Amino acid sequence: MSSKSIWQVDTAFKEFPKLQETKQTEVCIVGAGLTGITAAYLLSKKGMKVILLEADQVLSGVTGHTTAKVTAQHGMIYAELIETIGKEKAKQYYQAMQEAMHFIKNEITENRIDCNYEEQDAFLYTNDDAYLSQLEKEAEAYKALDIPGELITEMPLQIPSKQALKMKGQAQFHPLKYLQFMLEEAVKNGTEVYEQTVAMTLEYNRRSTVITKDEHRVTCDYLIAATQFPYIDHQGLYFAKMYAEQSYIVSGKWTGDYPGGMYINVENPTRSIRTAKLNNKDTYLLVGGENHRSGVSLDEKLCYENLKEFAKEQFDIDDISYQWSAQDFTTLDKMPYIGPITKGDPSIFVATGYRKWGMTNGTIAAKIIADTITENNENPYKELFSPARFSSKPMLKNLFSFNMEVATELIKGKLDFPASRDIDELEVGEAAITTVKGGRVGVYKDKEDKLHVLDTTCTHLGCEVNWNSADRTWDCPCHGSRYHYDGEVMAGPAKEPLRKVSLDD
Repeated sequence: MSSKSIWQVDTAFKEFPKLQETKQTEVCIVGAGLTGITAAYLLSKKGMKVILLEADQVLSGVTGHTTAKVTAQHGMIYAELIETIGKEKAKQYYQAMQEAMHFIKNEITENRIDCNYEEQDAFLYTNDDAYLSQLEKEAEAYKALDIPGELITEMPLQIPSKQALKMKGQAQFHPLKYLQFMLEEAVKNGTEVYEQTVAMTLEYNRRSTVITKDEHRVTCDYLIAATQFPYIDHQGLYFAKMYAEQSYIVSGKWTGDYPGGMYINVENPTRSIRTAKLNNKDTYLLVGGENHRSGVSLDEKLCYENLKEFAKEQFDIDDISYQWSAQDFTTLDKMPYIGPITKGDPSIFVATGYRKWGMTNGTIAAKIIADTITENNENPYKELFSPARFSSKPMLKNLFSFNMEVATELIKGKLDFPASRDIDELEVGEAAITTVKGGRVGVYKDKEDKLHVLDTTCTHLGCEVNWNSADRTWDCPCHGSRYHYDGEVMAGPAKEPLRKVSLDD
């Protein structure tokens, strides 16, 4: 079974070179996902010189692993936003998502992008009596904010539910086909793209200089950190203001007529449902969910099995062709951080904390940053999403709870003394946490029978990583860093690989 997403299987991208020299440009963008590519597209259309750096391959990260719902229905959010930041700002949030949706639709229509764009209604539903009052409260928030929606007792898709909240006129699409067009246009406009180029550090004088892992330099007037977690913190303390969550998706062929709609429940475990076309022909059902804090010690394979069981029970789909996972970050007040990394750095931008709603959040992020650079700060949503904002009601509470969990995981990891195990007995593809020379290590046996032995101490702030059996990665439960089974960094905030441990005396 493919571990690539249905989008990645269905899209072939041009390969781009690795950066091999020092460069100068007006704008350097780190991260070739939806935000980075959209920003490059917008800025290059304005005639700006742009360099786009990607640590792996373009669209190999979160954007390539999304469910790609183009919607302003971001779970149970609007009643909470009214309570925590007020009605005016909650309405601004909805309007920002609407603007992002209109931008995507207009680009697709005007440029005739073949990306399976379909308008669909979105449904928040529950089959649990305990959540009915919360769903009704969310419906009241819709009315207060003039959001088109209605409470219903029967959905088009016949699955167990007691009540649902419908948001009309949302959409879904093939994200990589959409972004393939934008990337090609950005390149035509002069954007330089470099893959396999890892941005490591930043020097800042009058201009910013990005220094890569191979010690090449890109000097720029403006820097956009469009990575899932900002590759630079620059005193922004983003690791303390967000937490990482892992989620999973399975996909199998749908036979018969699909009644339409995109669906997500409000209780746990999460179940997210939509369809997608593969090769513009076959219809596939996507079932997502099983969210959990990244890096916690559990059997991730069971998450996939639970989703497969749901697809079988509810839709009689037992042939699952694709499965993949995604990680995303949630901020203190559940709204993304978009804008200057700190108040003192107006030329360095971040865009992060999309809470799994990256199609609209990522698009509005690109627009806000591009407008700030080219339109003299003229964007109505700049202050709403500013990383410098502070709303004491939700933020203080969550700052404390987030970091209490980090402290708990840190202590738990340091008090974990795993039993010694004969690592020669490991099967191919199996990993274990054991003790070697008195230290906690992680061991993985690859398909060539080679053992990869690593110190399990995360190189970010010293928490102990755990093995993710589904993705074959080492994941940190504190701040969401992820490492390949050989210890190389896959996702930050960590920058350095896990330390290799020798088994020799």
